[in-house]
Amino acid sequence: MSSIFLKKLHACAWVSACALSASVVLMPVAPAAAQVRTLPDFTDLVEQAGPSVVNIRTLEKVAPKTAQNGPGEEEMLEFFRRFGLPLPNMPRQPPRQNRPQQPEEEQPRGVGSGFILSADGFIMTNAHVVEGADEVIVTLTDKREFKAKIVGADKRSDVAVVKIEATGLPAVKVGDVNRLKVGEWVMAIGSPFGLENTVTAGIVSAKQRDTGDYLPFIQTDVAINPGNSGGPLINMRGEVVGINSQIYSRSGGSMGISFAIPMDEAMRVSEQLRASGRVTRGRIGVQIDQVTKEVAESLGLPKPQGALVRGVEVGAPAEKGGVEAGDIITKFEGRVVEKSSDLPRMVGATKPGTRSTLTVFRRGAYKELTVTIAEIEADKPVKKAAEKEVKPKASSAGQTLGLAVSDLTEEQKKELKLKGGVKVDAATEAAARSGLQEGDVIVQIGNVAVSSVKEFEAVLSKMDKSKSVSVLFRRGEWAQYAVIRLPK
Repeated sequence: MSSIFLKKLHACAWVSACALSASVVLMPVAPAAAQVRTLPDFTDLVEQAGPSVVNIRTLEKVAPKTAQNGPGEEEMLEFFRRFGLPLPNMPRQPPRQNRPQQPEEEQPRGVGSGFILSADGFIMTNAHVVEGADEVIVTLTDKREFKAKIVGADKRSDVAVVKIEATGLPAVKVGDVNRLKVGEWVMAIGSPFGLENTVTAGIVSAKQRDTGDYLPFIQTDVAINPGNSGGPLINMRGEVVGINSQIYSRSGGSMGISFAIPMDEAMRVSEQLRASGRVTRGRIGVQIDQVTKEVAESLGLPKPQGALVRGVEVGAPAEKGGVEAGDIITKFEGRVVEKSSDLPRMVGATKPGTRSTLTVFRRGAYKELTVTIAEIEADKPVKKAAEKEVKPKASSAGQTLGLAVSDLTEEQKKELKLKGGVKVDAATEAAARSGLQEGDVIVQIGNVAVSSVKEFEAVLSKMDKSKSVSVLFRRGEWAQYAVIRLPK
């Protein structure tokens, strides 16, 4: 049996040797080495960019808590009073007005990150890192600490610039965001949970990610946690391409989805903050919405693209330039508006007073308009059209749409500065779902203007009731646009 066993062992050894020999032939060493060479090595990047990253601590001044009879004593005295018990002997405190005023105490408020923009001490971080801070402390990698002055902070972009009194500091290199590609390796350095000089890495998951904020974000899977805010996102060339700003999380910790402010946008903001301490943005005075496939088809637009103008502010640059509710803005200064969120970013980045061109799609044709950009300001309250006590008898026209309308009186036309239109006396079902309400004035159905109930009925009678109906209407000082979607 032993000889048989040995033979089996030898046979196995021979087979293994053959297999090993075959594997060496079939799998040359070169490709494996090439694969190893492509794996990212961040050591040089950390040595290069690390000294430019700072830790930011914020403090706030809080008045010390004072009680007339010391902590908890007032509650104890109230207990004795309520139940009619004799008051215990307690040391009497001096009257409040005679007590020395206690100085305010500084308490830690938060921890964040930042990075050095220039050798003379300008540092970039997030606006939410320094918001509400009475004192900002910047700690460099060599453990030196400086009190920083807040140069300016912009909540809309979440970018802030602070200044420390120092020279010869290692500034970061700013990269070109346009060269950044999805799938590219990137690295973050910051102070998550207060742990200074922490390095994490990942890839770019998406660009131009719209999260509802003013700027489009760079999405990555780099581990970002509280305290990383304001730190740099660095590419493999050692250049800063973004500011780590937000995370998507259900737990408060990293879940593999983080967002960074693109560096080109951040630099534009920082330049204005350094120059004047504030950011000025342009506006044209329109309410916009996405162009859905349904809207594009109803208006004859080749594809769902651009920004649908739902409302135009009276007296605003858009109205003066000829923009109408129901227009679709497809280009701004020759640049294509892919989605509605692109427009406020383009306009906002334009200096107030600039004459800019808009390309709009209106009634089946493209048209170029010129508007003078105004400075962004608080939205004006929308005034409702005045309602009269005597109401004309409502027409039953548009019952399939859920609308009851009536002619405008001459007084109403004068007040609203309209030549015609029909007043909505009731909006139910499909009309109500589209946003129409009593008091609105419809001035256009589809691409046809209506000045009376008779014209309103005539236009509706010719329309395909199985398709959505576009409506242009006035509400107070705003011209607005709605699409009435009929149930299938």
